[in-house]
Amino acid sequence: MVIENRELLKEIKKHISSDFEAKELYKFIEENNLYEKTEELCLKRKSGYPLQYLIGEWDFFGRTFKVGEGVLIPRADTETAIEVALSLPIEKKVITDLCSGSGCIAITMREETGADVYAVEKSEDAIKYLKENIKLNNSEINLIDGDVLSDETKNKVPLSDIIISNPPYLTKEDMEVLQKEVTFEPSMALSGGDDGLYFYREITSFYKDKIIENGFIVYEIGMGQEEDVKEILLSNGFCDVKYQKDLGNIIRVVYARKKQED
Repeated sequence: MVIENRELLKEIKKHISSDFEAKELYKFIEENNLYEKTEELCLKRKSGYPLQYLIGEWDFFGRTFKVGEGVLIPRADTETAIEVALSLPIEKKVITDLCSGSGCIAITMREETGADVYAVEKSEDAIKYLKENIKLNNSEINLIDGDVLSDETKNKVPLSDIIISNPPYLTKEDMEVLQKEVTFEPSMALSGGDDGLYFYREITSFYKDKIIENGFIVYEIGMGQEEDVKEILLSNGFCDVKYQKDLGNIIRVVYARKKQED
């Protein structure tokens, strides 16, 4: 059996050059007895189809999340936003995750803090995975099914200590030159308008009254967007704007405190 396994891994590596990806696919095939589909799976990955979609799940902040077509794949970059939110000097009673997708942020914040967490998402495909992940992680999440920028949805969001979001932030230009793997992910979870800043502008102005005084807003951002997002926050009554770099040394998170009224 050991020899067969070595042969399987050798066969996978004929198609997939990345040792990490080859081993992940090998483990998936072994655990699910998919030996007859080895070549088919390898060729699909080789075509650019995301490994995470092939496997059907991915780890994020020490937990497993179901993923597939129609939902954004959880990325290590987003763990930076979690780390920032957990470090904020505020009692975390109520947290709202806007543009929740797979629910990786909402569920992680719930499990790490015990807060009352609300997850807002409008995509039917994403909500399917969000519900699966709530069940998979045995997490208590208040799911709000609706457009984040509609009054109906906003009225369901409570006054929050922290609002956190990884909104679509790619520019029109970015969308035209996507890596092959990313083209399989839902465009509605990627495109942030011509300049990539549409959702930062809209969410900040629309939801600022849903954050308590001295509460926080935490955004994941795209590379080079920090100054623009900072200006958006300052113009909407936030202060103490700070940045946090990800493991790649890129500024990945912008966060700020809501000013206390005089």
